[in-house]
Amino acid sequence: MPTYLGPDGTALHHEVRGGGRPTDPPVVVLAGGAGRHPDYLGDLAGLTDVADLVVPHLRGVGESPAPADSEVGSYWRQADDLEALRAALGAERLVLVAHSAGTRLAVSYAAQHADHLAAMVLVCPPTGYLVDEPGDAAVLAAARAGEPAFDDAWAALHDGPDTTDDAAFNAWERRTAPAAWATWDDTARTHALVGPWSLAAAQAWFATLPPADLAARLWDVRAPVLVVGGDRDCLTGVAPVLALADLFPDRTSVILPGCGHHPWVEAPAAFRAAVDPFLDAATVRASDSGRAALLRNGPSG
Repeated sequence: MPTYLGPDGTALHHEVRGGGRPTDPPVVVLAGGAGRHPDYLGDLAGLTDVADLVVPHLRGVGESPAPADSEVGSYWRQADDLEALRAALGAERLVLVAHSAGTRLAVSYAAQHADHLAAMVLVCPPTGYLVDEPGDAAVLAAARAGEPAFDDAWAALHDGPDTTDDAAFNAWERRTAPAAWATWDDTARTHALVGPWSLAAAQAWFATLPPADLAARLWDVRAPVLVVGGDRDCLTGVAPVLALADLFPDRTSVILPGCGHHPWVEAPAAFRAAVDPFLDAATVRASDSGRAALLRNGPSG
């Protein structure tokens, strides 16, 4: 598995998933959880058929070690790890595709390293730390009341996680899984078992909070942003996800019907129909920008 050095000299790991179709700029995929192994992302509904995906193991997850200082494992600080990955890949800019809690890291990178962001896809992002839009997740959840698996999951979410150890934390995450799906069927049950969570990584994720003006900073991000949500996502709701998209000047929002928190599994064709043209356009735009810079500055510019 390829490695690169974080800003503190730690050897961090990343995977390359795909059939040998690297893109320029590279597509870097960020897992959520927080602290979940990226195996649960799979190939993002076959996206690896058209582009190699660079999938970092974030601090304390998979092959990347947990930091001695938990603040280094926060989503705000790990933006510098992404910048180190960009340099190691020899890329001028990155395309970021992030899911759920991983969107916090993508947003942090956009705020701190906007000049090196080519485009960003935020899939089912949490919103409360950025927007004040009243949540509608409870309304969506009310429509599911009476489904035994959902009712148990919803109760577990409100009870909060069991942080006794990794085993207890993973058991809680899997108990809450039905709340993340529009339909709790065999596909959802199987997917919920893929990719364990690291309790230490999840706790470190929030060890350093972003600055209070983070939301305001995002208006200075000039890269195009696509926000993808599900109209039955009881973890995020719909209205707050659309409000988050409005923080960026160049944004597109897509809410997929009949879909919860894992749209590439629940609605793969619709997910690809939303993501593919956006990534194609972003890659063309980034290539044109790179050629223009070369013409302005010459090969050494």
